Amino acid sequence: MKGEFTHSQRAISYVRVSSVAQVKKGQGAESQAARCEEYARMKGYRVEKVFEDKAVSGSLVERPGMKQLLAYLRANRKDNIRVLIDDISRLARGLNAHLALRASIAQAGGVLESPSIEFGEDSDSQLIEHLLASVSAHQRTKNAEQTKNRMRARIMNGYWPFAASAMGFKYEKRPGHGNVLVRDEPLASIIQEGLEGYASGRFQTQAEVKRFFESQPDFPKTGRGKVRNQLVNDLLKRVIYAGMVERPEWGVSLRPGKHDGLISYETFLKIQERLEGRAYAPARADLNESFPLRGSVVCGDCGKPLTACFSKSKTGARHPYYLCYTKGCPSKGKSIRKADIEGEFEALLETLQPAETMFAMVQAMFSDAWEQQRRSGQAMRQTLKRSIAKCETQITQLLDRIVSASSESVIAAYEARIDKLEKEKLALTEKLETAGKPRRAFGEMFELAMGFLANPCNLWKSECYEDKQTVLKLVFSEPLQYRRNEGFRTPATSCVFRVFEGFATKMKGVAERMGFEPTIPVRVYALSRGAPSATRPPLREAGWVITPARLRNPSLAPGTY
Repeated sequence: MKGEFTHSQRAISYVRVSSVAQVKKGQGAESQAARCEEYARMKGYRVEKVFEDKAVSGSLVERPGMKQLLAYLRANRKDNIRVLIDDISRLARGLNAHLALRASIAQAGGVLESPSIEFGEDSDSQLIEHLLASVSAHQRTKNAEQTKNRMRARIMNGYWPFAASAMGFKYEKRPGHGNVLVRDEPLASIIQEGLEGYASGRFQTQAEVKRFFESQPDFPKTGRGKVRNQLVNDLLKRVIYAGMVERPEWGVSLRPGKHDGLISYETFLKIQERLEGRAYAPARADLNESFPLRGSVVCGDCGKPLTACFSKSKTGARHPYYLCYTKGCPSKGKSIRKADIEGEFEALLETLQPAETMFAMVQAMFSDAWEQQRRSGQAMRQTLKRSIAKCETQITQLLDRIVSASSESVIAAYEARIDKLEKEKLALTEKLETAGKPRRAFGEMFELAMGFLANPCNLWKSECYEDKQTVLKLVFSEPLQYRRNEGFRTPATSCVFRVFEGFATKMKGVAERMGFEPTIPVRVYALSRGAPSATRPPLREAGWVITPARLRNPSLAPGTY
């Protein structure tokens, strides 16, 4: 008949998925909505809208989807809209949360219904409803306990079980192990360089580590291209980067992990020592990167560090200068052009380039030192084994004392001592694995070192600010003194460059002795007495010559030909 229509009860559905995995796989929400739709057809309801909360715990009352649902009910309060849920656990997994949401829905004008339970206002219906809500809460708590126990067991076995891996690592599934942390390049190498740089003093402050990370294109940053200070602090303090795992709040003490760390545990301890030590004033990035000598050059008149600034001309151009601001200094306020002082510094570096003739001697010395270090490493391994055995003995003794102790304070003291010994044992065990085992062959290490020592000016010309700071720290042992119109004074170089200077001085006064007997090229032995033997092998062919008299009398003092 014209003008007639069939009225059906308005209804909406509410679905909730508690885990991120279910959201990614598309599980849960669709099946809940389908059951609610089927129930609505049976009851003759018309489902107008589906409200959903994704990855939200059932213990929470404040939920985005639920807020939208309540707002919708208030806007249509007069229609007594039916609110359909698949199961009571989908509304909440806690009695308090269930009662709070139940009341909110009723106050907004909604009527709660479910194909799994009949909600009523009589005492029996309320009892069943409360019992089911309590059972749902118990299931949630039980699931959380089981999940925690499984994760705790994984940590106790050395695995990192949390869904989000640490920055610089990613998960790789391995047969018999499950998910194991592995390096995530290039981020892993960037973090490793930052951590090792802070431990060694290459980066004096966390601010310098932060700027290093910001200079790396592959390091994640904020929308403004910055790295948060808290992130840098977290990276420096996380023992997972040392190949260790722990969870003190779960009763899991520090132990070796099944993953390879980015740094050694010894390096991690150095970082913690630096973090707990005195704080350094953060250097200004804008000035230091434009003035790499700032802080490393002092005024030749007063001995105070030169500062730096930009001076703006009448045309608006900015000109960089170094200058001294010390009150009472003759050079106070007298600027030095950046190009002049840094040009003279490069010229100074060029003068520190050793002569090529010295490298054969230096290689022989380094080779001998390398061999001595190898033998020393073997002796160190034995010492480390004894130290580890001593720690184990002390731990066993303390455990025996805990069994017989009755005072809580005494037991706590014993446990603290055991924890300290366990950490000491971990550090010693890690050191034992690397003691006497160089990371690289002698030839490669010597080539890298000589590449820098041969011409440190090449590294200084790098665009990287950290490289320039490395040159200043490795070449000079004290700040450089500079006086206007005179230049740099004689610098105090590091021990390595002083060795080169010493050899150069000695060789200037040495003349080759030539007798009637012909010279015979022989191997050069370390600067030690006696002929070569099986226990003191020759170092290398260095091209030196020695007379037969020296061969006939090997007990002659070194340098006697």
